[in-house]
Amino acid sequence: MKKLIISIALIAVACWLGGSWALAKQQSAQDKVTIVGSTALQPLAEAVVNDYQHYHPYTSIIVQGGGSGTGLSQVQEGAVNIGSADIFADQQDGIDAHKLNDNIVAVSGIAPVVNEQLGIKNLTMVQLRQIFTGQIRNWKEVGGPDLPITVINRAHGSGTRVAFEQSVLKPGMHAINAQEQDSNGTVKEIVHNTPGAISYIAFAYLNDQVQAVNIDGVAATAENVTTNKWKLWSYEHMYTQKQPSKATAKFIKYMQSKKVQKSLVNAARYISIHDMKVEKTPDGKVTERK
Repeated sequence: MKKLIISIALIAVACWLGGSWALAKQQSAQDKVTIVGSTALQPLAEAVVNDYQHYHPYTSIIVQGGGSGTGLSQVQEGAVNIGSADIFADQQDGIDAHKLNDNIVAVSGIAPVVNEQLGIKNLTMVQLRQIFTGQIRNWKEVGGPDLPITVINRAHGSGTRVAFEQSVLKPGMHAINAQEQDSNGTVKEIVHNTPGAISYIAFAYLNDQVQAVNIDGVAATAENVTTNKWKLWSYEHMYTQKQPSKATAKFIKYMQSKKVQKSLVNAARYISIHDMKVEKTPDGKVTERK
């Protein structure tokens, strides 16, 4: 009897160890996906990853910022699985777009923002252009207080900056030399803490810490983006190499699905790719969506 009990115990231990070994083996062989790039896309990517991993617990996905230029260069080098960007790859120096797959996963609206105490809620496109090129330097010139304008620009390599300047500045114009920041979140904090400040951020970062500014009386809303009535917007791309891993391709397919686009994308203050009534080329030309 004692021998039988010992035998059963040994079998149980062996089964437990075997099961644990199998589980450890499965976990160590997790599919790993690394996403680096656009801070405009980062909040949405993080939200979708959290949802995705409920259904795919053995897929490890890491999301980091760094800017569109960083994302594109790292995915081209093979250092990451996905390079997220809010510019087309051929708009970035040193990137061979033909060697990458372009997956458009959302649309991001871009809003000019000012310090919430400033009292400025509307600018014309001409005024906005003159502020960012240094022709207007005091808020009293546009109906505000007698206060110098502090321009906070986005860093070179920022896809949000490319999209903003493409929509606001005319060919040959250059933005005024000003403080530059790459992160949407950092820009929002600086504008919030700096009287007289102005910059621009993705819709996903808007809150009551800053005042979103209308342009020519048009509000920065998702509905206005879908028809190009609001002209400051960009595609959100997830670039991969030509032969992405199965885990990478599976995640992108999930992100583009109608389920995710209608729920998580809209909830995170982006615009679904399925809702757009227009489309935009890399050179900024907008036409009705086919």
